[in-house]
Parts: sequence; C-alpha cells; structure tokens
Amino acid sequence: MKVIFLKDVQSVGRKYDIKNVADGYALNMLLPKKLVEIATPQAIKKIEEMKANDLTQKRIQEELLQKNLEAINSIVVTIKGKANEKGHLFAGITKEMLISEIQKVSRLNIDPELIVLPKPIKEVGEHKITIQAGNKKAELTLVVESI
Repeated sequence: MKVIFLKDVQSVGRKYDIKNVADGYALNMLLPKKLVEIATPQAIKKIEEMKANDLTQKRIQEELLQKNLEAINSIVVTIKGKANEKGHLFAGITKEMLISEIQKVSRLNIDPELIVLPKPIKEVGEHKITIQAGNKKAELTLVVESI
C-alpha cells in the first residue's frame, strides 16, 4: 500500500516520505495512529504544499535566528533544579526546558533541532550551549543552580 508519512516513524519513513508498506502494517498500525495517510493524488498534492510551507517557515525562522545569533552570544540562562550534595541533578536539563528559559530571558523562539545538546545536563555549574543555524554558530551560557 502506498502511503504518505505524516510523522517520522523509526526505521520505516520520515515525515512527507511517500513509500510502499505492507497492507496489514498500514491498516493495523500506521493509519489508526494517524502516522500516515493513503497516497491519493489529492493527498500527494496537499502534502507537497504542506512540505513547501514547512520549508518556507523553517527558512524564515533560520534567517531570523541567524540575525539574532549575536544576541544569543550574550545570553546567560539560569535554571534551578534539585541536586544532591555532590552537585548531580536528579532530573536532567533538556532542550525543551532550555528553550522555555531562553524565551523567558530573550523572547527568542528557537527550534529544538538547532540546539546542540547530545544528552541532558545533569551537573550543577556553568555550561556552554551551542546553537547552530545553517553554517553559523552561537554559544550561550547556561548556569545550573541547586535549589
């Protein structure tokens, strides 16, 4: 069955891909969870428009971010969390937490994909966080404090 992926499905397809999958898999797993849509000519046209809009929005956001990279370099974000006496946080600092704090401090809307954070931060102290938009990079300072 030919389907259009509406979301990324690990090891199967990425968002907006058009692929053939087994009928049973599509009917029993992917369609009920609204991960795919059956690939009709109208659906393909609609998805291509959505894909173009997403690309346009992403480009606009990256252009705005590249303009704001200078401002990002001077941002200092402070997040408080519960930690033990050795300075290890009980819950790690994730990209989502970081984005919400950046929005509070600077009112910049940053896409989580642009933040280079291989794993959640679990240490109290000062950390440098890299934000990469295209070929430009900026670093902001994250201060993690214990409550």
